Amino acid sequence: MKIRRRIVVHGLVQGVLFRDTIRRHAERRDVAGWVRNNPDGSVEAVFEGEEDEIERLAELCRDGPRGARVDSVDVLREEPEGLSGFQVR
Repeated sequence: MKIRRRIVVHGLVQGVLFRDTIRRHAERRDVAGWVRNNPDGSVEAVFEGEEDEIERLAELCRDGPRGARVDSVDVLREEPEGLSGFQVR
């Protein structure tokens, strides 16, 4: 069953390859969606796919790539829209 989650990551998360790390892992797990930097310094991602794969990506967001400092993560449940592919915005 496909689910959708919007995740916003706060901390030192821009300029540390956070978006590219998320993209690579999402593509490997066949999860659709997108990831972007927000003007407030956070990183926001939308994931659509199987629940276990999205949980793995959420855990990756909580840890962040090397060089990142994750202070907090917001996870919001949303209705799937049928996205395909994964984009860095």
